[in-house]
Amino acid sequence: MSTTTRSRGSAGGESDAGNDDEGCDLCGLPTPTPPVTDDEIDGEFCCRGCLEITRALGDAASADPETVERELAGEADEVPDDAERTYMAVDGMHCATCEAFVSGTARTCEGVYAAEASYANDMVRVTYDPETADLDGLSGTLARYGYGTRDPEEREAAERSDNQVARFVIGGGVFGMMVMLWYVLFLYPTYVGFQPVVELGVFDGIYILGNIWVMTSIVLFYTGFPILRGALVSLRAGQPNMDLLVSLAATSAYVYSTAAVLVGETHVYFDVTVAIILVVTLGNYYEDRIKRKAAGMLSDLAASRVSEARRRVADDADGSGDTAVEMVALDALEPGDLVEVRPGERVPIDGTVREGTAAVDEALVTGESMPRTKRPGDDVLGGTVVTDRPLVVAVGEDATSTLDRLVELLWDIQSARSGVQRLADKLATIFVPTVLVLAAVAFGWTLLGGGTPTEALLVGLTVLIVSCPCALGLATPLAVASGIKEAASRGIVVASEAVFEAVPDVDVVVFDKTGTLTDGDMAVLRVVGDETAALAAAAALERFSAHPLATAVVEAAEARIEAGDATAAIPDVSADDVTVHDRGVSGEVGGERGRVVVGHPSLLRDEGVTLAPAHETAVEAARDQGAVPVVVGWGGRSRAVLVVGDEPREAWDDVVAAVADGGRREVVVLTGDSERAARRFRDHPDVTDVFAGVPPEAKAETVERLRARGTVAMVGDGSNDAPALAAADIGIALGTGTDIAGDAADAVLVGRDIDAIPEVFSLSTGVNRRIRGNLAWAFGYNAVAIPLAALGVLNPLFAAVAMGTSSLLVVANSARSLD
Repeated sequence: MSTTTRSRGSAGGESDAGNDDEGCDLCGLPTPTPPVTDDEIDGEFCCRGCLEITRALGDAASADPETVERELAGEADEVPDDAERTYMAVDGMHCATCEAFVSGTARTCEGVYAAEASYANDMVRVTYDPETADLDGLSGTLARYGYGTRDPEEREAAERSDNQVARFVIGGGVFGMMVMLWYVLFLYPTYVGFQPVVELGVFDGIYILGNIWVMTSIVLFYTGFPILRGALVSLRAGQPNMDLLVSLAATSAYVYSTAAVLVGETHVYFDVTVAIILVVTLGNYYEDRIKRKAAGMLSDLAASRVSEARRRVADDADGSGDTAVEMVALDALEPGDLVEVRPGERVPIDGTVREGTAAVDEALVTGESMPRTKRPGDDVLGGTVVTDRPLVVAVGEDATSTLDRLVELLWDIQSARSGVQRLADKLATIFVPTVLVLAAVAFGWTLLGGGTPTEALLVGLTVLIVSCPCALGLATPLAVASGIKEAASRGIVVASEAVFEAVPDVDVVVFDKTGTLTDGDMAVLRVVGDETAALAAAAALERFSAHPLATAVVEAAEARIEAGDATAAIPDVSADDVTVHDRGVSGEVGGERGRVVVGHPSLLRDEGVTLAPAHETAVEAARDQGAVPVVVGWGGRSRAVLVVGDEPREAWDDVVAAVADGGRREVVVLTGDSERAARRFRDHPDVTDVFAGVPPEAKAETVERLRARGTVAMVGDGSNDAPALAAADIGIALGTGTDIAGDAADAVLVGRDIDAIPEVFSLSTGVNRRIRGNLAWAFGYNAVAIPLAALGVLNPLFAAVAMGTSSLLVVANSARSLD
């Protein structure tokens, strides 16, 4: 058997890239020459999709993006060109105050131009001078306040951090239970006028109280360390938070009780300290587990990025002028350098094809289901995959990767969100000072009314204890925990409680097309003509091609062979003298067929094959559908047309109708594919808009503009959808999609088709009602209990009981079935 090979790819080319400094007015990508424009729309665009989005949604009513980014990151107006940017994972951030403290601390380090911490993903982005900045010193400074730093890709470190949190909870639980055991056996009975279980002398009483003091100290300073640190940080940052109020309540009870023991008193409130620390720590532990799922986002993106490239260099050792190849880091590449990319590898950096012709899979960064043929002079994007033949790429002027830009975009969007924050934290700036003022007023009023200093101190302490926001802090986490458990039983993984808070209010649902509303895989949808003979011949030839269309044809034939359908049996024939063309394959196929040609209609015409009228019609129909026609011919005429494309999921129309909820929500379809491929979705009565040919950067911007219509949910599956999933108020990803999309989403459908999407909406509505009920009870409790404590009606013990009762009611309400 002999085989001659020339590169084969899908039909179609691309416009020449320009180097317009301004870039696309929507997404900022480079514009072609000439740029895409329209007389009715001001601006220049990189593609038709960006122009149509601007036409439909208008200009964004926001400040210049670069200015906004600088303001968010705290950057100076001018950052030197040689400045570098790095990401550091920070363990221990659990509120917005932590963000402000870490960001401010980083900015004070020498050589740091800008720093932005993100509580949402436990990261800090630092822009710095590599010559003068001391990042190790920054890590040391943060470590002194209990914030550990590490490389984002160190998954084991993240696991160790989770284990550390578990030790905090388990350690506090063990010593806390020992404290409560002493109270139940010896102290509580005496408080209510009963004899303790065992009579103790003076020495035994001191021994018991001493043990209680030691174990409470462990709970407060070991288990409660993150809370105490949060309080200290809030004071340094000038932003009082709930950690401050919790710390004041816990430490006040501890200090008062310690002093009481020293002067011989037996009415002590160490149990209050233990209860406060354990309840709040358990709530924080749960919240940290939720937030950890977002921390792998950038490291997963980094795993998809290329770190090295094969650069061509002159090899004049023998005077021949030949070239050699060396592996270099991406930051060593300069504009104009030639980089070799082999089949199956990712293009390391944006550039222009200098040598070779190959089909390039752009699904990761553009979402287009169909690979595009790249020839000398065509642009290629960093992060795309060369599928069948090697390419030599000249590095572009900016020497950047599209995938790198997606990493930056995803960070900007994710860190700009408020993150997973309790309602208590949002109200802390008002609630905390108010409680402190009330406690001080109650203390002073008691003294002025003739009370002793001890009585006044107890009244103030009672106000602090009764206002401790345990129920408020548990209101959302426990209801969310119940919702997460219910969702998991339905095959839905919830990564953020934002799902339960925002989904019931969603006004616009945006669906990605490829891989979401469609299967996302190339397949033979139908055969027009002699199916048995055409598939057999096509498969025999396409086995010699690595193109995705060829793979679809071979898989279709093999599926029919395995099925053993006697009425449409596909014979397994062989081929010889095969030539892989730019637009298809030809060769000698066994039997009476002779030389067979498979591929683009233009290839068959060039090879002297005439297309029958019925096949010409089938070709046009396939293109109108957004599919690819693969023609099979021999003996001078066409025999069949194989229609290859991405099939819509069976339940897509029912899901869209259910999500639209009788017109209550708008439905938008967003895709990087062509207008033809998206045409079928325009006919659905519940689809409001369809935007085709949209790059990933423009997807995120589209979601931002759609937010002018209300709360937006985004449903997608691919890495290119990650920025849009993060930009939306709610992101829902299919479990069959990429890890990056799953990490950017708030909910992931595992092992389920899109028919689970309506369940996300119904389940979230039920959990949302539960959260509102818990919050109403928590606020009502504080509204009644705080005035009673301030008037001296409650003592610290009853305050602790009331606080615990309130928390138990929240727990019971959260544990109820959602059905």
